Amino acid sequence: MRPAFSVIFLTTLLGAGQGLFLAIVAHQTLALLGVLSPDGGRGMYGPGAGVALALLVGGLVASFFHLGRPERAWRSAAMWRTSWLSREVIVLPALMGTVFLYGAAHLTGVNPVLARLPGGGAVDAALAVGLAGSVLSVALYVCTAMIYACLKFLREWHSPLTVANYTLLGAASGFTAAAALATSLAPSEAPFFAGWALAFTVLGAASRAASLVRNARLRPVSTLQTAIGVRHPVIRQISQGFTAGSFNTREFFHGQAQSLVRSLKWVFLLLAFAVPAILLAAGLASGSAQALAAAILVQMAGLMVERWFFFAEANHPQNLYYQSVA
Repeated sequence: MRPAFSVIFLTTLLGAGQGLFLAIVAHQTLALLGVLSPDGGRGMYGPGAGVALALLVGGLVASFFHLGRPERAWRSAAMWRTSWLSREVIVLPALMGTVFLYGAAHLTGVNPVLARLPGGGAVDAALAVGLAGSVLSVALYVCTAMIYACLKFLREWHSPLTVANYTLLGAASGFTAAAALATSLAPSEAPFFAGWALAFTVLGAASRAASLVRNARLRPVSTLQTAIGVRHPVIRQISQGFTAGSFNTREFFHGQAQSLVRSLKWVFLLLAFAVPAILLAAGLASGSAQALAAAILVQMAGLMVERWFFFAEANHPQNLYYQSVA
């Protein structure tokens, strides 16, 4: 498939924004339960939600560059009963609303206590909104991934690993971003975020490697013989039947040499997983703010390359004909 850069930015930015919000809410929840310091991360809840919202807005803006008629974008929500894209379009603004309310509650101080736990911990309005937003974040990971995983004819995508990869890679980048933010907003809590970022990065690497191994073993279920109904053992295609390109040749094939695609696979494995893992480990060991800042920059670049590879790796069945030239 041909990677659209608007969709690459959309999915990468959304994943990081969702992961960052999950990281913040997870910290506040654990602080409420007494696992973490109740005041250590309070200074980053509001600003962190603001950064998460900015990432979500950036992803939404990027999506409009992929639309032929942006003014009709609202219609994409109409088929929510059967379309994962429609469900994504509904869940995303709902998530953005909860992230805004969560951040506003912390930044303005308008954050009433709704209930108290037996141990005395206060469940405030922001946390209640944050927990609802966390559910929406996970739902958005599923909706976005299922847009691709539900396509049975694109066998590289039609796998539970697609959902796992979108979730784990988004969580990895979000917790890495939280670790980088914590170095200036809540320094004592940076190890918490960095540790989980390292764990999600390792899990994401394992899940993505599993999908690479699986996809490398796939073999086409169709041949020229089955496509045209001729059983002769030797069929040779000598022309595409065109003197110029068409929608089929442009939209369903990336147009790059296989050597470049193979090279980019190793690039994203290094930039999205190996290098960030080393930087996160260094940040954990030394408390280096520079290492954690470098980790999120490198990882975001690597995840964009990974997303380009994700789209380029999918082999549409029509390419059996349109991309075969003698």
